[in-house]
Amino acid sequence: MRAPIWENVLGKATAAPSPDRSIRKLSDIFKSLADENRLKILFMLSENGEMSVSAIGKQLVQSQPAVSHHLTQLKSTGLVDYRREGKFNYYSLNPAGLHAVLDNLFPGGAPTRLALGNVEIAFKKK
Repeated sequence: MRAPIWENVLGKATAAPSPDRSIRKLSDIFKSLADENRLKILFMLSENGEMSVSAIGKQLVQSQPAVSHHLTQLKSTGLVDYRREGKFNYYSLNPAGLHAVLDNLFPGGAPTRLALGNVEIAFKKK
């Protein structure tokens, strides 16, 4: 199997760096994203903006403790943030969370393109 090829902003292909800390952080993030309900929560937050635990639970048809557990996992990876209002928590996507994923995945700077065999992923910053 061929190693992935990374292309930096200048178009120079380099081997992928793999510091242990970045690998551990990415592993935690991908474990968190591997759950279907957590992915649904991320999509809900991206579509609706800030949401309460109870509103998320109604859409997922899950109990408040189950939803809170999913949100705690997403919060620990930095993908969601929350604010407290009285006795209620309101969750939203953390824009810096995805940047942290890219920073850990590409510690030398985010590439413009990643080639994995016949699949190519292009990255574009807005």
